[in-house]
Amino acid sequence: MNKGENMLGSKTATCEVCGNTYDKCFEVRLGGGETHVFDSFECAIHALAPTCAHCGCRIIGHGMETADALYCCAHCASQHGVHKLEDRVEEKSSV
Repeated sequence: MNKGENMLGSKTATCEVCGNTYDKCFEVRLGGGETHVFDSFECAIHALAPTCAHCGCRIIGHGMETADALYCCAHCASQHGVHKLEDRVEEKSSV
């Protein structure tokens, strides 16, 4: 992590995406021991969030997963021929 001290003695770091040196940067540590430094969630999402195999948007929620691809929603999965995924399941009424 590229850390320095500003005039007030606070630690600063540099975001690996945008290059901003900021005293409120944060680290994200991945399971494999990899560490990343960001100044915003926007930069973290840009660097780390997977993209939908159909529309290309960043998946920042749960998404949908097959053995071969990740999708942001069931609609995008269906556009690739995956029809077994559902965004939500309607509950049957007991009445």
